[in-house]
Amino acid sequence: MANVKELEKNKIEIEFEISQDLLKQASLKAYNKNKGKINVPGFRKGHAPKAVIEQFYGKNVFFEDAFEIAFPDAYGAALEEKEIFAVSRPENVDIVSMEEGKPMVVKAELYVKPEVELGDYKNVAVEFEGKKVLAKDVKAEVEKVIEQNARFEEVDRPAKNGDKVVLDYSGSVDGVKFEGGTAEGQTLDLGSGTFIPGFEEQVVGLKAGEEKEIEVTFPEQYHAKELAGKPAVFAIKLVSVKEKQLPKADDEFAQDISEFDTFEEYQADLKEKLKKRTEDQNKRELENVILGKIVEESKVDIPACMIDNQIDSQIQEMSYSLMYQGLNMQQYLEYTGLTMDKMREQARPGAESTVKAQLVLEAIKNQEQIKADEQAVDKSIASFAEMQNKTFEDFKKEIKPEELEYITERADYDALIEFLVKNAKVTKPAKKAAAKKEEKAEEKTEE
Repeated sequence: MANVKELEKNKIEIEFEISQDLLKQASLKAYNKNKGKINVPGFRKGHAPKAVIEQFYGKNVFFEDAFEIAFPDAYGAALEEKEIFAVSRPENVDIVSMEEGKPMVVKAELYVKPEVELGDYKNVAVEFEGKKVLAKDVKAEVEKVIEQNARFEEVDRPAKNGDKVVLDYSGSVDGVKFEGGTAEGQTLDLGSGTFIPGFEEQVVGLKAGEEKEIEVTFPEQYHAKELAGKPAVFAIKLVSVKEKQLPKADDEFAQDISEFDTFEEYQADLKEKLKKRTEDQNKRELENVILGKIVEESKVDIPACMIDNQIDSQIQEMSYSLMYQGLNMQQYLEYTGLTMDKMREQARPGAESTVKAQLVLEAIKNQEQIKADEQAVDKSIASFAEMQNKTFEDFKKEIKPEELEYITERADYDALIEFLVKNAKVTKPAKKAAAKKEEKAEEKTEE
């Protein structure tokens, strides 16, 4: 039987029992875990009976390990009995009483999930107007595709911005070459700003085969601290200069990069895809605006540990991302000039917003008892199956229970968002005369 006492907002003390049976089982596990490390005269190590070890070293020899084994099960059962959702680890754990033949009584302090005071989420009013796909947008998309399909042809002239050059270089600081400062056949897009400030500008004007010494200064915040702020000299040789050649927007180009025979057909398809992408973007932005307003109008006192846990999670995800890029967190911190404490401090406002949004959405979901129907879950499963290039039937056969749980939760979330958007009062913001005039001009161009 557990008892609960409120200590402060969102923090409680729970007192519960650990039965004699559970303690005996835990003590046996502790014995099996440690017996190989204990010496008892007359017995080979690991073969002394439990009773003999307790007689030789004291009856509480296994107590500490046994308590650590028994505590989680008893603690979990107490939380379940009282329907408590813990958001922190138990702290200030203390044994209240421990008598022979009686259950051990233990108490611990913990933070619990806070209650949310919801605003009028069914009638939230927002202003929003989605983006429209205009002629200039389609033109920009076509230009982007043309740029992506550019070719570079070698030319015999001085290099200029926009060219792709190949060069050999060797860098030194105070006459000493430094690690990573030498390369052969290095490709560089002039004007891209990817090299040290001042480097690319000094390559402009050189022809293939020419050599030059370039003087630059490493930025004060350069990731390699031993080079930060120091002047350097790079001896370079320009190997080649290549000029960008843009393809012509014609039927031949459309046939090369798509399944269409004419550029007109290709452009029409590009426009439809751009419209679909813009519609999806508008949908997400409207959802974010509505959610932002609902969260803003809700009140919740969030325990600091929940925010810390969210920061931990974000940093862990970031570590995984850096790992895939061949980096680690320490390298990232050195490159950015941050400390872990500073990074956590910067992450705190965003983490707090994330936790609040999660709590608010969960409170609405529970209050409205929103749950995706079977058809919606199947639709979500089909989406995941498509991402893995599998049929719906094959994916559903192979799906693991934890994967199905995640997919179902995603479907529930989608149902919740649909509910909130459906009940929101969305109006378009008032436009100024100049904006109206520009829109009419664009509509005329479209026609």
